[in-house]
Amino acid sequence: MDKKNTEETRLNNVQVIGSHNSYKIAIEKPLFEYLLKKEPKLRSLEYDHIPLSAQLDLGLRSLELDVFHDPKGGHYSNPKGQEVIKSMGLEPKPFDVEQQLETPGLKIFHVQEIDFRSHQLLFKEALRELKAWSTNNLGHTPIIITINTKDSEVPETRKPLPFDTRALQNLNAEIREIFSEEHLITPDFVKGDFNTVEEAVLKQGWPLLNKVQNRFLFVLDEGGEKMESYLSSFPNLKGAALFVNKEEGSPTAAFRIINNPVENFEKIQKLVALGYMVRTRADADTKEARTNDYSRFEKAKASGAQVITTDYYIPSTFFKSDYKVSFENDVYERIMGH
Repeated sequence: MDKKNTEETRLNNVQVIGSHNSYKIAIEKPLFEYLLKKEPKLRSLEYDHIPLSAQLDLGLRSLELDVFHDPKGGHYSNPKGQEVIKSMGLEPKPFDVEQQLETPGLKIFHVQEIDFRSHQLLFKEALRELKAWSTNNLGHTPIIITINTKDSEVPETRKPLPFDTRALQNLNAEIREIFSEEHLITPDFVKGDFNTVEEAVLKQGWPLLNKVQNRFLFVLDEGGEKMESYLSSFPNLKGAALFVNKEEGSPTAAFRIINNPVENFEKIQKLVALGYMVRTRADADTKEARTNDYSRFEKAKASGAQVITTDYYIPSTFFKSDYKVSFENDVYERIMGH
């Protein structure tokens, strides 16, 4: 974007396309076929991504990372899926050769035991990769990273460690270990001299682009107990590295995650008009790509949601489909109203 645009445009006037489960490498074919026989619904897992830096090189400006709590290390080592492939008399592709899963700290993958291949298994390594990319691409629009904290139990798989208050504090600490204050857009930064972050975005708006280039904005994509637990550690989001998906009308509300732009079209439009930022989705569970259905993406664009995520910034390599999500001229960011 040219200098004039960055001096006049606020962060919430930019619309970007990002990826969903951005770290994901496809489930190996024999394992995927085995899983499909057991549960045909798992066809929704039939997608993958290019490495994180390659996505940013392409022009994506939002990523999504799933993290698992593993303070001692080793809880998620040796996933069962590898054994399933061996039991077929096949040799699985190498996995975690460097034994990164043995090290303490947050891990990144999709589902324990079955969908475990990831471009970065360690959260801190993913953050280092993003920071290095930023250093090499100065002048970039802020990158928005949404975080899911995973602890759901899945039948016939090991039980994840609960993503409790300590885990949420670790998440905050790992972000701050890699990114210093000048690389982040934090609630404190946006709040400025206002009493609350909500008051700041509604009365003054989000920062001007030229004040936040080369920065990262993190959002905790959780509600209920996890969100409240995070807020108990960072009251009024003071010292928080992440925004929370708190409902509008609350002192900590600023960034909303509303995944369905068809059902929530008017709601998203209204929130955007008031000054909130919103993330929504162009597609989910491979459905739109299988039918070349752009209606959800069209609604997402028209809603004004600032972040639209997709699994298909490039078309699927798993099934025949031309479905691909980008703005006109194959770009992934644009100023709204231009």
